[in-house]
This record gives sequence, C-alpha cells and structure tokens, in this order.
Amino acid sequence: MRRRVHATLWKYVGKEFLLSFIVAFLFFFIIFFINQLLLMAEDILSKKAPVGDVVRLVLYATPAIVAMSFPFGSLVGALMATGRLASDNELLVMRASGVSRPAIMAPFIVLGVAFSLVSFVMNDYFLPLGTINYGKLYRKLITTAPALELKPYSVKRYRDTTIVMGAMEGGVMMDVVILDTTKDGKSRVISAGRASLVDRGDSSGVISMMLDDVFVQESDPGKPERFEYSTADRMEYNILLTSFSDFSSGVSPREMSSVDVASAIRKKQSILDGRLAARAAELDEKRSALLAEYLTRSRTGSGVDGSLTRLVPLKQAHESLSAKPLKDRSLDIYRLEYYKKFSIPAGALCFVFLAFPLGARARKSGKAVGFGLGLLVAVAYWGLLIGGQTLGLRTGFDSFLAMWAPNILVLVVAAPFLIPRGSS
Repeated sequence: MRRRVHATLWKYVGKEFLLSFIVAFLFFFIIFFINQLLLMAEDILSKKAPVGDVVRLVLYATPAIVAMSFPFGSLVGALMATGRLASDNELLVMRASGVSRPAIMAPFIVLGVAFSLVSFVMNDYFLPLGTINYGKLYRKLITTAPALELKPYSVKRYRDTTIVMGAMEGGVMMDVVILDTTKDGKSRVISAGRASLVDRGDSSGVISMMLDDVFVQESDPGKPERFEYSTADRMEYNILLTSFSDFSSGVSPREMSSVDVASAIRKKQSILDGRLAARAAELDEKRSALLAEYLTRSRTGSGVDGSLTRLVPLKQAHESLSAKPLKDRSLDIYRLEYYKKFSIPAGALCFVFLAFPLGARARKSGKAVGFGLGLLVAVAYWGLLIGGQTLGLRTGFDSFLAMWAPNILVLVVAAPFLIPRGSS
C-alpha cells in the first residue's frame, strides 16, 4: 500500500516539477537564442549573408544553448514547483500524512539526474559536432560573402599583414593592396587589380585569395636604397583562418568530446613533464658547473676579483633559468574545457538540492517567488562560472576548482537547509 501511495505521490510531484521545468527551460532557451540571433545580426545578417546559411548557423549553435538552458531550467523549475506546492500547503499535507521529506524530494532528484544526463550529452557530443559544422559553414560564407571579413574601402590588419580594399562588386574585390613581410624578413607590397577568395575545401586552415594583374615589390630594411619587383597575371595568396575571427587551424577542445580532451590532456602533460625534466637536468648541470668552479677557485687561491668574474655569471645563469616559469597555457585551456563539460551538466542536479528547501519556505505566490529567486541564483552562478574560467586562464588557478566552485558553493549553501531540525 505504501509503495502505491509513494508511486502516486511521485507522479504528482514529478509532473509538477516537469511542467515548471518546461516553462523555465523555454524561458532560458529563448533568452540565449535571442542573444545568439543578436550576435549574428551584428556579425552576419548585417553583411547580407544568405538567409539559409544563417539559419544553419543558428541550428549549429543550438546545442550550446540547450546545454546551458537545462541547468538553469532545473533550478527555476524546481523553485517554482516547490514554491507552488508549499504556498498551497500541499507539502504540509504530505508531511502531516507521514510522507518523509526525502520521499517528497525523490522525484526532484531523479529528474535532476535525467536533466544532467541530457545536458551532458548535448555538451559532450552535439556541442562539438555543432561547433565543427559552424566553423566549416562560416569558412564557406567567408569565400561566398567576403564582406563578412573584408569591407569595401577599408583597411584590415591581420597580425603582420595589412590588406587595403577598394570597391567590391559581388564576390570580387577591386584595387587590393597587401602589405606584409616575407619569410626572410623583407618588406613586401602586393597590388592587384582584382581579387577573390577561394575555399579549397580541405582542413589545412587556409583560405586562398586569387589575385589578378599583380605587381609585387620587395625591399630589404637593411638596404633601403635597393628593391626588387615582379609582375604576374595571376597569383595565389594564402591567409590563415586563425586571422579570421576566432578560427584556429587546429581542433579546439570545444570541438572534442570529453574522452578526446582527456587524451589530449595526457599527451600535453607528458610533453610538459619532459620539458620539466629537461630543465631540471639543465639546472643540475649549471649547479654542478657553479660548484666545480667554486671548488677550483678555492683550491687555486685565485683573487677575489677573478673568482667573482667567473662565479657571478654562472650564478646568474642558474637563477635566471630557475626563475623562468615553465608551463603550457594550452594545457590549462584543455583542462578548463574538460571540467566544464561535466560541471555545467552537474549543475542541473546540484540546483535541485538548493531549490527544494528554498522553495519549500514560500508562503504566498510560490511560483512567482521561485521564478524571481531562480533568476537571481542563475545570474550569480553564471558570474561565478565566468569568473572561475577567467581566473583559471589568467592566473593558472586550479582548473577543477575554477569550474566546479559554483556547484560546490551551491551544495554548501544548500547543506544547512537540508539538515533536519532537531525536535525541541
């Protein structure tokens, strides 16, 4: 009989939580979706990119939106559901009927686990897939709509390259001037009557610019009075995708699953360990050289000035090497991304432990109070997440703590509310 009562109760409470979650999830999804559209409107739509391709870009960005909406939807949904049950005195009736607090909370935990799993799948599989396809499509858009990156009558600077643009007719750029530096350090000026971008379709991370009616002038900064020039009907000029927007010629951790990121971390850590071991051996060598020189000078009784002349440079070389930090920043980036793939989905479950006791304290307008409180907690959580990531990137702060600190803080705050009060 008790099992049947619990099953009925769990269905009722679970349905209440699920309905509130759907409302909260749609709210956050729409907020993040509109934000994505505004970013694209500024970056892509305003430059007259094809509407169909823009829709696909939005579709590829959807997994990231869904992955972030699940934890916040779980938080606000749990607060709204519990607040409604508490304000209508249904929680009080359940407790008075002998139903324990853990039994009432069980559906919230089960659904919290389910939301975490869905968010993890989005984060670990669909997000990398969407990011890869987003990059491929944007690369294609650059070649079909150069205005995304190259505007008419403008100057665009990429690292050590400057491109001066003339008029633009369709996908063809007119009167292009390129200022760059050759591999041997010579200054180079390339002018072309026409230019167009070409995507080779490979994964080399390079986009080619086909130049027509080309004039090239090279000069050595060390010999300003001399220069070389050449002409050509056609020339292919390659531009790294790393120069365009946020592209990278390699695969970023955001485009990898957690298993692949973990494997990459092990490889990078192994390389870093090898570098650390090599530096330790070099330090031992310099220390031995310093000690040997000191013993030699002591035995021969050399003068103070002569000894200092030999010993001070050796000591300074040792101190300079030991003080020089040896770290791999990319390793920190990979670790942050790895822990983020787990911490964000886990937030959907952690929020349940905070939302249930807080929502149970509502007396009036439970859903409205839960919604407002949920928004405040969501903003604070988001700020902590961004702050932790920034701290991990800039200061080398522990990657695990940087990404898991918001969840840990949520559980710490929830703990006092979850501990049963002793009877007086």
